[in-house]
Amino acid sequence: MALELWQTLKEAIHAYTGLSPVVFFTALALAFAIYQVISGWFASPFDDVNRHQRARSLAQEEEPPIAQPVQVGEITEEELKQYDGSDPQKPLLMAIKHQIYDVTQSRMFYGPGGPYALFAGKDASRALAKMSFEEKDLTWDISGLGPFELEALQDWEYKFMSKYAKVGTVKVAGSEPETASVSEPAENVDRDAHVTTTPEKTAVDKSDEAPAETELKE
Repeated sequence: MALELWQTLKEAIHAYTGLSPVVFFTALALAFAIYQVISGWFASPFDDVNRHQRARSLAQEEEPPIAQPVQVGEITEEELKQYDGSDPQKPLLMAIKHQIYDVTQSRMFYGPGGPYALFAGKDASRALAKMSFEEKDLTWDISGLGPFELEALQDWEYKFMSKYAKVGTVKVAGSEPETASVSEPAENVDRDAHVTTTPEKTAVDKSDEAPAETELKE
């Protein structure tokens, strides 16, 4: 049955095209290849959009899910540097005015290669206030800033508070104890000076007044 069908097909190909079956199928395959090449030149833009959407969906499926924010408590600036995004197993953290926020969900901005990657793992309050990318401004020290810069920093803080979870605070070594140690001795010195100098002054005053009274009696 199959042989009879093949024989009939060969006769039909030869009768209508004048070509042998081998030449006919070769020409058919070549025409199909040329069609594929030409159709690729005039592909619909919607095909590219669909292709990009499929690629994006595949990339999202491959990316691990974002972990829930983990509280880190009070840590130092050196410890905060460990969360700059260089280790994908750790959360991506950033601080404003000593308050630490988990910005892992915005890794494309604050992670390695992102436009704000240099702020990650740091308290860059001064840089945010000045919108500066200089190394010297990557600090929490906001002394000397103007009202407009402080207002800009306040806007950043409101944005972070509303969008990201607060997970801890930055401990700046020696900032508070130094203030206490400077003010406390000053009070003690004033108190001691008041106690010690008053009797001496009284004694001096009395000694000065005694000869005057003796002279008057004489």
